[in-house]
Amino acid sequence: MDPSNQKHFTVVDYVIFGLLLAASMAIGLYHAFSGGRQRTTQEFLMADRSMGCLPVSLSLIASFQSAVAIIGVPAEIYTHGTQYWFIGCAYVLGLLIPAHVFIPVLYRLRLSSAYQYLELRFSKAVRICGTLTFIFQTMISLVHVHVLLYFLSVTGFELWGAVLATGLVCTLYTAMGGLKAVIWTDVFQTVVMFAGQLAVIVVGVLQSGGVSEVWRKVWEGNRISGLDLNPDPTERHTFWTLGVGGIFLMLSLYGVNQSQVQRYLSARTEKEAVRSCYMVFPSLQLALSLSCVMGLVMFARYWFKGNVLIKGFIPQMVLYFVMDMLQGLPGLPGLFVACLFSAALSTISSSFNSLATVTMEDLIKPHFPAMTEAKATLLSKALAMFYGLLCLAMAYVTHLMGESVLQVALKIFGMVGGPVLGLFCLGMFFPSANSTGAVAGLGAGLALSFWVGIGSIVTRSSGTRPLSPTCRAILLSDNTTTAMQTALSNVTLSRPSGLKRFYSLSYMWYSAFSCFSVILTGLIISFITGWSLLIRTTYALFGKLFRFLPEHIKKQLCCVTPTEQTVSKMEFIHRKTFLLCTLHEPAVNCISDC
Repeated sequence: MDPSNQKHFTVVDYVIFGLLLAASMAIGLYHAFSGGRQRTTQEFLMADRSMGCLPVSLSLIASFQSAVAIIGVPAEIYTHGTQYWFIGCAYVLGLLIPAHVFIPVLYRLRLSSAYQYLELRFSKAVRICGTLTFIFQTMISLVHVHVLLYFLSVTGFELWGAVLATGLVCTLYTAMGGLKAVIWTDVFQTVVMFAGQLAVIVVGVLQSGGVSEVWRKVWEGNRISGLDLNPDPTERHTFWTLGVGGIFLMLSLYGVNQSQVQRYLSARTEKEAVRSCYMVFPSLQLALSLSCVMGLVMFARYWFKGNVLIKGFIPQMVLYFVMDMLQGLPGLPGLFVACLFSAALSTISSSFNSLATVTMEDLIKPHFPAMTEAKATLLSKALAMFYGLLCLAMAYVTHLMGESVLQVALKIFGMVGGPVLGLFCLGMFFPSANSTGAVAGLGAGLALSFWVGIGSIVTRSSGTRPLSPTCRAILLSDNTTTAMQTALSNVTLSRPSGLKRFYSLSYMWYSAFSCFSVILTGLIISFITGWSLLIRTTYALFGKLFRFLPEHIKKQLCCVTPTEQTVSKMEFIHRKTFLLCTLHEPAVNCISDC
């Protein structure tokens, strides 16, 4: 495979890509001019809470399956083998816990923003801190547009034309059709994603000599990884980092992230929301399997031709592989690029809609309680449009800054989810935690997470010399390749020590590390400043863990109350009513009403 031998799209490929954009825009227009025509914030931001479990579940998988994952997972399997596949084990608890803990709590409160819970549980200051943290995290995730700019250069695609068209279409159907349009376009784009990956795998297997030949090559190339039970947290990928650390990553995405929570809250009933979470599991496993198999097929296709590729080039190799496999089949390269753009569109549109929701519900409405419904809906649409245009501006800026900025941005995105998860866990599972402890815990969690993450980036960049941009691939003979591999396998690498070893913590542990940092700091500060006097916990975690203890001991531990379920619901209703009253009526009247 010669990188200089660049292959280009045909007319049929461009037509298929255009159909993707046209279909997405048509879905947005349909929901903009049907039903209630997006005249209320409930319809625009929450889809009138009328969605079924199937579209919600497919939208959840589409939001998770980003363009980075479709490109990155096959590259990971090609380079390091199938060890990454064990992250599928984390999907079990990573979806069961949200289904039985987070969804019931948040759905019964009938919220629009997940961060409204933080004010019900703690205070307005905690809510604003959580909201601003989410906005920062989501804006970082918008570098997906830059990912497309970087990788699509291998297809001869007209880059800025494609990105402008995609960005504008995504912005328009999100701003016009609201959450209903976002969810139903996600359904369509999920089908396109699976179809594109499946087409590449089928053609790749056939051109590589069949399933048995692919298996023989990946087995001889040591790309089938066994169960690695090494407990060292600095090891990049082991069963523990993927299967346990991955649970916290999943919880930060499917438990408390506004983009996902908003979809749960749009379901018709709580049972539909829980069922949608269950239905995500097989879809996630299918998506993971397709990406991993694609990496193995890519390895079988090229490894035995003597190609030794520099690691920095590996992700871009995925598109070279696609263009090489499908070049003689008009339309299929366009289908895969449509698959890639579908992943980006679903992630970006989800970001636009969730950003508009939290900005409206958490930052604007509390300060303008008298705003009419018509004005609130119009402002929500304007916010979605604003974030869409801001995304395009960020794409241009990050493209000028280069690839290193992209890598740093994606790592920072992973650092923020853990502290937010810790903040919600502190509120839901620890009734004695107070507002001061929550703010201090979030600050400590973010500080520690950024310290480790940025320390890792700085340590690695100072320890390795960057490669020349012109250094793309080195083609060596089979004998030379074998000799190099043998020599490298005999080299004993020195392990880092001190702070450098701390900075070597696997990125899969970032969410767990920062989550526990928030909880521990929050409890210590709450103890120093005075425990919360009210049992505001919304999930009796310790009561369920310590069922075997006598009732009077569980009461002392704040695990349970004599009428646990009733008190919990009444506490929800009282606190939510009091909050809504104070936002809309004079305080004196509200207290008497509540």
